[in-house]
Amino acid sequence: MRTASVPIAALLAVAAIASCHDAASPSRPSVRHLDPGLPGWLPQNRARLDALLESRGASSPGYDPVHRPVATFDWDNTMMRNDIGDATMAWLLTHDAILQPPGRDWSLTGPLTPAAVQALHAACDAAAEPGRGLATRESAGCADAILSVYSDDKTMAGEPAWSHAVTLTTHESYAWLARLLAGHTPAEVAAAARAAYRQDAQAPVGATRTIGTHAGLPAYVRIYPAMRDLVGALQADGFDVWIVSASPQHVSEVVAGEVGIAADHVVGVRTVLGADGRLGYGLEPCGEAPAGSVITFNQGKRCFINRVIFGQPAAAQLARADAARRQVFAAGDSDTDVAFVQDATALKLVINRNRVQLMCNAYANAGGSWLVQPMFFDPLPKRADPYPCSTTLDAAGAPIVDENGRPMGDQQDSVFGLPVP
Repeated sequence: MRTASVPIAALLAVAAIASCHDAASPSRPSVRHLDPGLPGWLPQNRARLDALLESRGASSPGYDPVHRPVATFDWDNTMMRNDIGDATMAWLLTHDAILQPPGRDWSLTGPLTPAAVQALHAACDAAAEPGRGLATRESAGCADAILSVYSDDKTMAGEPAWSHAVTLTTHESYAWLARLLAGHTPAEVAAAARAAYRQDAQAPVGATRTIGTHAGLPAYVRIYPAMRDLVGALQADGFDVWIVSASPQHVSEVVAGEVGIAADHVVGVRTVLGADGRLGYGLEPCGEAPAGSVITFNQGKRCFINRVIFGQPAAAQLARADAARRQVFAAGDSDTDVAFVQDATALKLVINRNRVQLMCNAYANAGGSWLVQPMFFDPLPKRADPYPCSTTLDAAGAPIVDENGRPMGDQQDSVFGLPVP
């Protein structure tokens, strides 16, 4: 039986239609997985992160390039071993870079207690004229007074430096570091942070320093190669990647650049810029709370994510948003990261530093989306006792709860020690 012939014109028409269809529906890009040759990840964590890249990235059927999936990272001790804020404070003190407040009025620098103001006056009044750099290299007493307030939340005499050092939305010493940058331009702060990072990145692992009488201060930093690779994979797969840190804005921007995250994708503690282009003592507000009472700390991280990344109105910034307006991925290492890590809708990565509230959430694993990863080098050993989840209170004095608002039973530490290569 003979097959009917098909006119050439008809064949050309079909080919043209197929060509137009292919042009309108280009093939999806191939997924970029984590580098299989890079050690550090626990195998189960690597597998789930690769699955996230496949299911939510640009190669997935439901990917929307207009509304890219958001990934948010804490910085200090999540992306990098040790703290860039601490490193910058040390650099400022060893380079006489903190300016004497106008009129030597330390109360301008934050809500210090009268005892703390008096201690700073006594130790630092003679160290510089107003507006000039404090001679903290030579004046161990002034350096000690500042470090004691910053590191210990108290004076050298042991008196409280703040009436409420820590709340659910702020940590006064973190805010204070940002305020102590007053009088400098953003470029000057960035230069100081860059010098601090380079100095400590070149120091040997385990190095310490002494400032004043404060000995044993960490004097090295290291960005985790596995976390840098994770950022690269997320970006290559079309995710919108952000750093949300309790270190100052212009300090955080410098180190974020080391992993390929641009300054406009960094949210740190933000001081208000004056008309002269120099930083002041005021802090940018979030939500409807008074300025200075909410920074990128604990629930304040959620607030700034809602404000800066998702453009939520002030009245909604402190509340957990609906799932469509939240990050799909979040990573943190501290109790102060709990709120924004809880908010992640797909995966929540925790670096295990034995922080009780965060580890309780991670091990309770209410939504089945928590990943626990030991630190990538020199990880902590197993915690001997269970995490006391049932009795631990948060900064407001309330029992800690999981992302569904439910109490948690005590949890045994089970992911610790050396990561599997």
